[in-house]
Amino acid sequence: MCRLRASTMAEFTGGDDYQAEFDPKAYLGYFKFGEDTLGEEYLNFLLSACESFKEIILEAFDWTPVVKYVCELEGNRYRGWKKQIVLKCDVHKSNPLDPIVLPPADGLVSSLCLEAACKDLTTYRIALKNISSLLKHLVLSGDLSCSFYMVGPKRFSCLVLKEEFLREALSETGFIIQEFEVLVRDDNIDDSSDFSGKVFILARKEEAI
Repeated sequence: MCRLRASTMAEFTGGDDYQAEFDPKAYLGYFKFGEDTLGEEYLNFLLSACESFKEIILEAFDWTPVVKYVCELEGNRYRGWKKQIVLKCDVHKSNPLDPIVLPPADGLVSSLCLEAACKDLTTYRIALKNISSLLKHLVLSGDLSCSFYMVGPKRFSCLVLKEEFLREALSETGFIIQEFEVLVRDDNIDDSSDFSGKVFILARKEEAI
C-alpha cells in the first residue's frame, strides 16, 4: 500500500475527482460479444456497467462520516456529495472527455489503466499530456518492468514502464512529482507476471499550487 502523508493529502480540496480505476478484466469473461472484441460494443457495455455499479459503490464506500469530521476539524461546512455521472474518456484526444468540457478536477486516480490504453511509450507521453487538462493532482499506481501477465492459460502483453521513464514523462508533461514510492517484488510471488515491483506516484500540475 502507498501511504501518503497527511500534509500531502491536505492539498486536495475535497472537490471533484475523476476516478479511473475500473478494471473490466474480472467481468469480461462472463459476457460474449461480436468479433470486434475491443470495439464500441465492449466500451458501451463497460459504460453501462459503471452506471449500474455507481449507486452500489457509493453505498458500499460511504465516506460521509469521515468527510463531515474533517470539515469540522477544518472549520468548514459539509455541503454533501455532488451529483456523479459516468463519462466516456479517450486519453488519445486532447480533451479526453470530448465533446464535454469540464473545469480541472482536484485529482485523478489511475491504477493499471493508462498503460493499458497505450501501445508504446510515445503514446503514453501524449496520453499523460492529454489527461493533464482534466486535473490538478494525479495519483498513479502500476507495475514496473512488466511485459506480460497471465489470466488462466491466456497470456497478455503489457507496455513496459520503468522508473526513469515515468519520472521523465511526468516532468515533460507539466507535472511536479511529490511522492514516488517503489515496492520491490517479493521473491515468493508466482510467475503469472514478470513485473519487478509496484510504483505509487503523487504528482501535481506545475500551476496547481
